[in-house]
Amino acid sequence: MKNQKLALSNLIFLKLGGSLITDKEKPYTALPEAIHLLANEITQFLKESPETQLVIGHGSGSFGHVTAKKFKTRNGVNSSSEWQGFVNVWWDARKLNSIVLDTFIAAGLPVISFPVSAAALTTNHRITEWLPAPLSQALTHNLIPIVYGDVVMDTAIGGTILSTEEIFFHLAPELKPDKIILLGIEKGVWSDFPQKTNIIKTITTETFGEIQKNIYGSASTDVTGGMLEKVKTMLSLVQSQSNLTIHICSGTQKGNLYRLLNGEEIGTKISS
Repeated sequence: MKNQKLALSNLIFLKLGGSLITDKEKPYTALPEAIHLLANEITQFLKESPETQLVIGHGSGSFGHVTAKKFKTRNGVNSSSEWQGFVNVWWDARKLNSIVLDTFIAAGLPVISFPVSAAALTTNHRITEWLPAPLSQALTHNLIPIVYGDVVMDTAIGGTILSTEEIFFHLAPELKPDKIILLGIEKGVWSDFPQKTNIIKTITTETFGEIQKNIYGSASTDVTGGMLEKVKTMLSLVQSQSNLTIHICSGTQKGNLYRLLNGEEIGTKISS
């Protein structure tokens, strides 16, 4: 069946970074209070703006990334031990997803999970098959789809891992969000990481070339590339969707998520 593009009004993609919802220095350690506060801010916003629709993604933090680094799952899966690692990464990512779902459902949010491991195929890390119709239908019924960094079968290298940003990259041309919010522990994209004294307020395709040498990866374990890869992936999106704006900001400060959802511009803005 041919994919039908579905553009939705008032649609926001929101990522809750692994650094925000887990302690990335302590393996398999979720931060339930942080997840609870984020759920409350989303609930408050949707009560005031019921016309807005959300697709929420989250990272794997100290769950999936630790196991993935051990088995090098991102690079490909071939041997029996690597396939066992593939299963372990899947299980760790699923455990964190269950914690997020439990908290969000308890807050009254109508969330439903769409793991790519059950539905997508990649070829050399690029999604080649994934029918978005079920996720689109969930949105039309005012549900909140949840996606997350997960393992996926790959026709060229056996298996790999997709980050939430890569999932958003695939979904955006189909669903055409107005805004993407990437929420983590950093206040934005730093021009002097790890000193962290100067935030880059705006990144465009024109300015990226001169500033990319100052953007680094991640201070903790992140098998999908950290900040630099996030910025590159998001710039590719705004090149193809000129009306799209992307915001990278900290979610550790209470109220930041609510402010971003309401249209305030804090942190780093990426646009065409």
